[in-house]
Amino acid sequence: MENKQELFEKAPVWKAYFIISLPVVFSMLVTLIYNMVDTFFVSGTQNADLVAGVSQCTPLFTLMLALGDIFGLGGSSIISRLFGQKDDATAKNVSGFCFYASIISGLIVTGLMFLFQTPILKMLGATDATVKYASQYYFFIAWGAPLIILSLTPSNIIRTEGLALQSMIASVAGSIVNIALDPLFIFTFKMGAGGAALATVMGYVLSDALLIYYILKKSTKLTVSVRHVKIKRQLATSVFLIGIPASLTNLMQSYNMTIINRYLIDYGSKAVAAMGIAIKVNMIIMMIMVGFAFGAQPLIGYSYGAKDNKRLQKIIRFDLLVEVGFSALAAVFIIIFAPHLIGFFMDDSVVVAYGTGMLRWFTLTTPFCGIVLVLTTCFIAMGKAVPSFVLSISRQGVIFTVVILITSACFGYDGIICAQPVADFLTAVVGIFMYAAARKGDQTLRRED
Repeated sequence: MENKQELFEKAPVWKAYFIISLPVVFSMLVTLIYNMVDTFFVSGTQNADLVAGVSQCTPLFTLMLALGDIFGLGGSSIISRLFGQKDDATAKNVSGFCFYASIISGLIVTGLMFLFQTPILKMLGATDATVKYASQYYFFIAWGAPLIILSLTPSNIIRTEGLALQSMIASVAGSIVNIALDPLFIFTFKMGAGGAALATVMGYVLSDALLIYYILKKSTKLTVSVRHVKIKRQLATSVFLIGIPASLTNLMQSYNMTIINRYLIDYGSKAVAAMGIAIKVNMIIMMIMVGFAFGAQPLIGYSYGAKDNKRLQKIIRFDLLVEVGFSALAAVFIIIFAPHLIGFFMDDSVVVAYGTGMLRWFTLTTPFCGIVLVLTTCFIAMGKAVPSFVLSISRQGVIFTVVILITSACFGYDGIICAQPVADFLTAVVGIFMYAAARKGDQTLRRED
């Protein structure tokens, strides 16, 4: 354990930062590749109703990931601070509580999904043409809910002990199994939409098994034992108070895409298609940035818990340097090559024209997104529920909604595509003010060493 403790306490900031965060970045990229390949195999059925049925169940998958983040991110925030305070016994109990709480949550979700299957499918937009395929996908995803929700807990928690590489291996292995099983279940076994869902669940079976193995064999401070689940009510409440804001990011992303598409539909299907492509290209940059930001969270939480303000400030400054520097370079590249990137996905002059402008607007303000991500993960790592909640619902939620209402009314189409960049800037300003206020009032942040 000495080497791991050295990583958090004495290793050069740049070294500790990249050792912890790079595996997270790689996991994010693999997940992105998996999503694209999964979409490719589902689309390969050439059955529009099947593709639509699978797409209609996507919000359920997003919701499961959000539930998992409550225990994964909320738990890791508390555990990293407890490690910094040298309170390993309490940290172990928190890890046990989060592990089993996520399983129980998954079982509840499974029960509710089967109990209310018909109304849920109707709410998701299933029609007479798609309900057959949506139901097939729904069946396996419902059974797999405990596995999907559970995976987010150990994958985040083991990083608090420096096991970022192991977390990455489990995630990548699960994605590879999913990709390998997709064509087998969908085409060879002729399971269609159900096969796509079963392949996803089987990927999570492997990921969860590896994560549990790493906790049992590699970890010295964490647990999956049911004997270590009892924690004080205050700590349990803190898991939810920190985890819920952190989990809202996934939900806000879905909300954001829905609102943009509703505004763009008046300008035709090609505008909507162009936005979908622009968002996917921009997502590559964003997932790398998210990987760096959340990869640094255990380092921030540990230093904050240890009241090591000098190291804490160095980590935050380096995190900002990486996020802003990378996003600025990526933005320059994408702004220059935007037409080619959009054209790679769809060879349609109208779509390319629309998408080029959208993509350039999106990437123009990615450095501000970097600031927002760093400050959000700082608040999560420090256990500051209110500011983390505000930032989680602002950039793609509250602030974005207010901005698009105003800009679309004033500038029409141009107002729609510039709404997100404007929201990025405003959210960064809000985050900076909140961090300044937190630093002014927090003894740990103000302490001079």
